[in-house]
Amino acid sequence: MIVLDASALPAYLFRETGHRSVEKYVESACISTVNLSEVAGRFIRDGIDVGLFIQEIQKTSIEIVPFTQAHALYAAKLIPQTQRYGLSLGDRACLALAKERQLSVLTADTVWSDLADINVDVIQIRKSV
Repeated sequence: MIVLDASALPAYLFRETGHRSVEKYVESACISTVNLSEVAGRFIRDGIDVGLFIQEIQKTSIEIVPFTQAHALYAAKLIPQTQRYGLSLGDRACLALAKERQLSVLTADTVWSDLADINVDVIQIRKSV
């Protein structure tokens, strides 16, 4: 099982760079409802029917995990460690879910590789050159 960041799911859905890395894990992946909202928001912002997004998600076995009080508190505790890297609430929600379940995270956000002391394995879907 692996946690998808909001940057990994669109890469998979839109066949962007790194989608093959996500494809390997998609049938054993989960995503926070916070990150799901971020992805749905991208569809809406880009004028794409969000219903198509939901249909694509339903074709997979991606587990959609509610954002809990425990996730909220852990995400807040991550602010001092992540603030200088510009991580959003969505980013920290993803990390909180990974921490709770002791899972790795798939992301396209390269700055996550610079995070120290978060004790979450970060897998980049786009290899830097």
